[in-house]
Amino acid sequence: MSETGGGTGGETQGATIETGPGPGGPARPLPAEAAPFDAIGLARTLLRTIRSGALATLDPDGTPFASLVTMATDADGTPLMLLSRLSAHTRNLLADPRCSLLFSQGGKGDPLAHPRLTVVGRAVQSAEPRIRERFLARHPKAKLYADFPDFGFFALEPGAGHLNGGFAKAATLTRDQLLLDLADAQAIVAGERGAVEHMNADHADALALYAVGAGGEADLPWRLTSLDPEGLDLIAGERTIRVVHPERVTDMGALRKSLVAMAAQARATGART
Repeated sequence: MSETGGGTGGETQGATIETGPGPGGPARPLPAEAAPFDAIGLARTLLRTIRSGALATLDPDGTPFASLVTMATDADGTPLMLLSRLSAHTRNLLADPRCSLLFSQGGKGDPLAHPRLTVVGRAVQSAEPRIRERFLARHPKAKLYADFPDFGFFALEPGAGHLNGGFAKAATLTRDQLLLDLADAQAIVAGERGAVEHMNADHADALALYAVGAGGEADLPWRLTSLDPEGLDLIAGERTIRVVHPERVTDMGALRKSLVAMAAQARATGART
């Protein structure tokens, strides 16, 4: 990805792009670790909050084919899709799993001024119950057709990410920068569904505090769809928000302490629901 937000070139002060060999060479985004902004944090937020985007696959003759799909993420951030085998993009993936997904935040004004992330990799079919649960928690209406015989879940195994964070902010990310390492947090993965159900059933007031404290709108029926070592994913109708833990959590005890601390902080700073 060689662009910057708003079409500004690499000469812009503070731009996160470097120029290729020779005068006027092609512009290249910096690696995420060298970018002067939190490229990894922004990319992971886009992964967790964007519910639909463009899926690019390859037709049998090699022609690029882009289509609109709904998306969720696995516990480590791996993008998830529910696709019909009757669709052209699914037939393309079954023949050639190489693909990319565009996560675009959108907003008012110039579309190129808002953050977007392209993840490239290979799509693989999956029948893991956790993937089904996570996708349907993010897209409840998909329960109407998720079990139709022509539908199946796919995970996009990332190879790299290309981030444009808006005006003069560009970076490339590796697979390990996009995804979470869950080696020390299997207790969170195992206990996630029970914790999600408990919070939705008994602590809707706390969920609303988290959402408002993270910039979400008040007076909306916020629900927890998923959680992971870095944060919580909340949804209210078509709106989504990411709430980041004060510190990474790796077990259920640490999760409980984090949830209590975040609610107390939200109350102390005056969050209103």
